[in-house]
Order: sequence, then C-alpha cells, then structure tokens
Amino acid sequence: MTNPVPLDWQAAEATAKHLTTQWAADEPGGAVIGFDASGICFSHAGGVESLATFTPFTVDSVVRYASLTKHVFSAMVLAHHDIIGLGDTLGQHLPELRPPLANVTVGQALDMSGGLPDTRECLSLLGLSVYTETKAGPLLDYISRLERLNFDAGSEVSYSNTGYRLVEAALERKGFPFDDFVQRQIAGPLGIGLKAPDTWNDPIKGLVPGYWQSGESWQLSAAGLHISASGSLTGSAKALVIWLQAVLNDEGDFAGLLDRLQAARVLADGRPTGYGLGLRKSWLGARAFVGHGGSHPGYKTYFLLDPETQAGFVVVSNREDTNGHKIALESMAALTGLALPVPASDLGDGFYVTETGPWWVEIKGSTCTYLDADETLYDDGEGWASSRSASSPVRLRRDGPALVGEVGHAARRFLPARTGESVPASLSGVWRSDEGAEFAIDNGTVVMGIGPIRQALALSSLGSGRFLFTLNDGPWVKRICLHLLGPDRLELVTSRARMIEFRRSA
Repeated sequence: MTNPVPLDWQAAEATAKHLTTQWAADEPGGAVIGFDASGICFSHAGGVESLATFTPFTVDSVVRYASLTKHVFSAMVLAHHDIIGLGDTLGQHLPELRPPLANVTVGQALDMSGGLPDTRECLSLLGLSVYTETKAGPLLDYISRLERLNFDAGSEVSYSNTGYRLVEAALERKGFPFDDFVQRQIAGPLGIGLKAPDTWNDPIKGLVPGYWQSGESWQLSAAGLHISASGSLTGSAKALVIWLQAVLNDEGDFAGLLDRLQAARVLADGRPTGYGLGLRKSWLGARAFVGHGGSHPGYKTYFLLDPETQAGFVVVSNREDTNGHKIALESMAALTGLALPVPASDLGDGFYVTETGPWWVEIKGSTCTYLDADETLYDDGEGWASSRSASSPVRLRRDGPALVGEVGHAARRFLPARTGESVPASLSGVWRSDEGAEFAIDNGTVVMGIGPIRQALALSSLGSGRFLFTLNDGPWVKRICLHLLGPDRLELVTSRARMIEFRRSA
C-alpha cells in the first residue's frame, strides 16, 4: 500500500504525550497507542489504575470501552443478516413495541437516524439517578410503552443508545447473546481478553475502577443502568489495538468488515450522514478518518483509524475528564502533517431559540451547546461554522440577529432568546407523568426528588414558554428544557430525550 504522505510517528508520539500530561503519577490515568499494520509504533501510559493500590496504569489495564462497543455489536448484526436485516423494522422482531418506535428499521436504530429516545436520558427526566439500578426486562417493558420519537425516523441524526439495546434484545430472543459472539468470533480467535457484562456490578477480570472529579476530590464511579450492547464491552488498550488491526488487515473472517461498518448511511431524503454502523467519520481537511468515542461514568475511550494507511490511535482512560477525541485527532494530524481545523469565533455569544418548539442553543466563543450537548464549532468558510461531527452535526451562520443552518441535518433558524423574562406564577403546581414520576414548580423553582435527595432547581426563561434548569447527578450536569405545551401540559427535553411529557395534577 502506498502512503499518500510520509507518516511521522515521532511527531504523533510527542503530541500524544503532551496531551496526556494531566495523567499525574498519583491520579487516575490512561494509555495511548499508535499502531499500523506492522504493529505498535508507540505506546504511552500515565497515572494509576487505582487510588487504593496506586498500581501504574499500563496498556494492559482493563477498562470499560463504553460506546466503542457499538461497532463490535454492529459486526455481530452483520454476521447474522439471515436472522435480522438492516431493512427490517424493530416491530418485526419485538412485536410489543408501539408505533412509531416499532416502525424504525434496524439500520436506523444503529445509525442514529431512528429518533429513538435514549433510555438513560429518559430515566433522568423521570427523576431516576445514574446510580439507580435497572434491569433489562423492565427497561424493555418501559420502552415498549413509549409512543413518541425524538423526531421522525430518517429525518435527522442524533445520538442515542436505545437502538443498540433493542436490536440486542431481538438477537437474544432468537438465541444469540452478544458476549457469546465476542468470545467465539473475536476474543478466542485473536487471543485477547474481552468481556461484555450485563450489569455494572458483574465481576470482570482485571477491571480497573473509574473516577470522576467532584471539585474537591476524586470519586469512584458507578452506574445502575443495565449496560446493553450500546456500551458493555470491557478490555485493555492493547486488546483493542489487536482487534482493530485485524479489522484493518481485511483478511479472513474480518474481510470486508470495515467497509460494511463505515459504508455511507443516508436519511430518508437520500442525504449521507457520516455516521455508519457504530463508526463515525472525522475529517482533517478533505481527508476522512473513521473511529468512535466512548463514555461511561469514570471512563473515557476513543479510537481513530486511517483505512488508507492502516494507521490508528487508541485512547483509554479511567478518569472522567479525558478528551480522547482531541488526543486521537491531534495525534493523527501530527502523524499525517494535516492541519487541524480552526475554531470558529464570530457567531455571537448568547442564547438562541427557534420561533416555536424546545430547540435552543448557547454560543460561547467556539462552543455551541444544543439541548445540553456541547460541541466545538470550526470555521467552515464563507461565514459558516461547523462541528465537523458525524454524530452531532451542527452547521450554522449568522443571518442578521439570527443563526441559521442545520442541527442534526434538520433545518433550524434560531433567534436571540428573551432571557430576561420572569417565570410566570401560572407554572406553579404539581406535574405528573404517565410513568408515575412527578415534580413541583413553586415560585420559579423546580422541586424534584424526595427526602434527602430532594433538589430545588431554579428556572430561567428563554421566552415563549421555554425554561431551563440544571440537574446535577453525580458526575453529570444536565441542562433541561421545560417546554410548555399547553396550560396543563409540558415536556422535559434534552438532546437525547425529547418526548417525556407531564400534566398538571394539582
């Protein structure tokens, strides 16, 4: 294979080491590996596996891969195309699902265009903490009661884990558990340690604890959600490299797999999205690379591949604040000599909202927050700013006082929000969902939870029946939009769950 440009592994290694200086010797850490078809070109590790033992973190330290699992599960789906097809509807395999969820195709469920509400985000809006334990069966029962999507299937792209949960349930029902596939088709043949547990508390050989910074000290991470094949896989940085090398080598049982995983997926109108089956495109100039990130409480992971040169980077970490995407992308830029994109800076700071609906953005310099999801915007020429993200696509420009363009490939026009308005007294009362969740609004404050977990959360107005409040849940901080649908009906909206409704009960 002829490389389009010389690869500078020395520069890539220097970049990776510079970006991981935060991994201090007495703090949680991580590992970065640069590799190509011939083997590992460099590896770097820092920090410790555990704040109890202070054992140094290495490339063999086992972490939770989180959403890096998605492309592996997609490989399982492709391997069982005679059992479940990408064009099948979810309802064909899970008949208890109600429309419109039942009408979403398997392919849409995996490529983030299905509009499926994210289960974990739904639970947060119902008042259940990240620490609340949930099981697979009751979660599927809950999803089967839902009757709204985040958006019409095939009309947008927005990240959600639920599609992977549902397709996994369908395969399990037919006698094909995910971990059996991992052990039989990947871990065994490649001689690597991978495991896909069902729950956070399942014992995993060698698994290191994850940590998050509370502002005062490091805290052990935990999560109660049944993990599912959207993010259940565990393993080391080295094991992940061996798997990715096998995929890049395009031989044997893995021949053609990368091409099928990264093949262009399209919206209902035929537009390509850049998000495939558990893989997303990233760009440096005109060059496209492919990879994915992962995030569980206390763990951050990322990998980025250049199929043209068979080079790649793997980043794993047991600390919440690691930016694996930045480490991998800047290392790839150093390796290839390609320029990094320039952050945008001229959209105009402040809050913006659509004329109607719950859609809002906040601009702070080059950071765009859309429905609580942060993305860096880059100069895209001719006044445009783009996230350059296949999983969270944003492209905006100024049009007088407004911001116009697309978010998630959906056309949006945002106007400056009326943030100075007071919260009307008419919002006060008790609001209840069909699932039994409830909260109160009293004097411009949302009151959620009971007893010692009761929280009073101040509302701020965005105008026209839209209000924001901030919910703190362990390592997560969520800004939630309360959108008034009528005098006695409202919805709570985040980027991944846009359909949780409450009605006034008192």
